[in-house]
Amino acid sequence: MKLKTLVLSATFVASAALLLNSCSQNGNSAKIDGKKTAAAVKGDSAQAETADTLSVKKSTYPPIDKKLYDSLMKFNAHGDTTGRWPVKNTPYPIGGAILPFKRVVAYYGNLYSKRMGILGELPPNEMLAKLKGEVKHWEKADPKTPVQPALHYIAVVAQGDGGKDGKFRYRMPFKQIDSVLVLAKKAHAIVFLDVQVALSNIRAELPLLEKYLELPQVHFGMDPEFSMKDGTHPGKKIGTYDADDINYVSDYLAKIVKKNGLPPKILIVHRFTKKMVTNYKSIKLHPEIQLVMNMDGWGEPDLKTGTYRYFINQEPVQFTGFKLFYKNDIKKPPHHMLTPEEVLSRYKPYPIYIQYQ
Repeated sequence: MKLKTLVLSATFVASAALLLNSCSQNGNSAKIDGKKTAAAVKGDSAQAETADTLSVKKSTYPPIDKKLYDSLMKFNAHGDTTGRWPVKNTPYPIGGAILPFKRVVAYYGNLYSKRMGILGELPPNEMLAKLKGEVKHWEKADPKTPVQPALHYIAVVAQGDGGKDGKFRYRMPFKQIDSVLVLAKKAHAIVFLDVQVALSNIRAELPLLEKYLELPQVHFGMDPEFSMKDGTHPGKKIGTYDADDINYVSDYLAKIVKKNGLPPKILIVHRFTKKMVTNYKSIKLHPEIQLVMNMDGWGEPDLKTGTYRYFINQEPVQFTGFKLFYKNDIKKPPHHMLTPEEVLSRYKPYPIYIQYQ
């Protein structure tokens, strides 16, 4: 099957610009470069290196320091006076938790496309070196918070071709996921597998990645933008997830953690409009899951600030994230992508997960 690009209507492009659409680096569309056939995918020499996915054994992680955890959560509230942050009555995580002890800085994208994000735009070694530079910048901007590098890989991509089953999504071959794990190991990075379900659904897609989610370094991301519950083709409008969908994923991941003796999984939920996530007050939290609502929107600094304020700050769940776009954030005046120092000065709470596209 030939991988086709997702072409947006002029109406959607216009509305997406206003709504901080986050799809791609070159216009507001999610796409895989339309140059590879299925045969090329299977024979891609870049996938020849196999990731070490079999040698991980169960480990016992010491309990977290609750006093330190509480102090860091208060610190990350960044002087919030609304009473929303830190979020009340949330469970303490089990041992081995990354958040809030470290800030995660991730590179996002897909190895088949230079247009979906920095992860696939640059040659691997150059990409990892650039990620290392961003890690150092964040460590300098906030010396109190160590940084955990990450690769955030789109494992299921919404596309313009319906495919044999008419679901308008393309599942990446496991060999490519293995390649991402190899790259992550070189950078001492964790990995996020991100899913754009299109006309499929999260209950069908998540279990297919279970063998990777059984690894302690692999976490998960779900993208409401391309969850098209009403059958609309992806790219025609912005999709949605309900708390029920998020709770399904949290429950599923929590069971994997318990079964395999793993540290908590980080669950990223992308968001840049109100309707992308419905019934947020019904989202259930688990000691085995650290849930991040990620402000996944592009635009000029003031527009991004408004999005963070209205859809992230005012609808608290647990942790927050913030996305930065090397290209899309500088399209409009003042043609400026926020620096780590500016992100830390502008936002309450501090985003504990940072994603670059």
